[in-house]
Amino acid sequence: MDDRRLDDLTRAPATTSVAERDPDPTHWERPRPRLGVTVAAAVLTFLVIGVPTDIVANPVFGREVPVRPWEPWVLLMTSVLTGLWFGFQRARRVVAEDGTVSGEDSNAPAFSAAGLALFAVACPVCNKIVLIALGTSGALGIWEPLQPWLAAISLVALLGAVAYAARRRPCVGDACRVGRAT
Repeated sequence: MDDRRLDDLTRAPATTSVAERDPDPTHWERPRPRLGVTVAAAVLTFLVIGVPTDIVANPVFGREVPVRPWEPWVLLMTSVLTGLWFGFQRARRVVAEDGTVSGEDSNAPAFSAAGLALFAVACPVCNKIVLIALGTSGALGIWEPLQPWLAAISLVALLGAVAYAARRRPCVGDACRVGRAT
């Protein structure tokens, strides 16, 4: 892009959208996560999963099985990826004249993967659902060996969801336009 055209883009009025300035965009910069939303979602996820599972030490909850070395790392990665998921979300809700709503983003990928991570890092014999389904010996003999696999599946699912969220958004609104691709 020549300098004259770049100057025209930078001097455009603040109320003019990127699409109005150049109706034929050829290259867009990837959107950046909103920092405040990202940090808030990551901290909330860390506390919601870490406190009841007693990975974050607290006087209310306890564990019968000690925290395994990989569990804090899974909690940290889950928190960061969930924060990024919510940071990349942009409101795309469109309400038509007839009252129908379209374009809403679903938070199901983040909630599902974080929920799976919760089951992955929780104490195997402290989980009432597992105890009812498998009993104490089943929780230690069957469920406990499956938990690292559940953690891996949840992290891969969250990583895929974050990658999808980062790539699917065209650079409109909060993101910046860059020069033409050569």
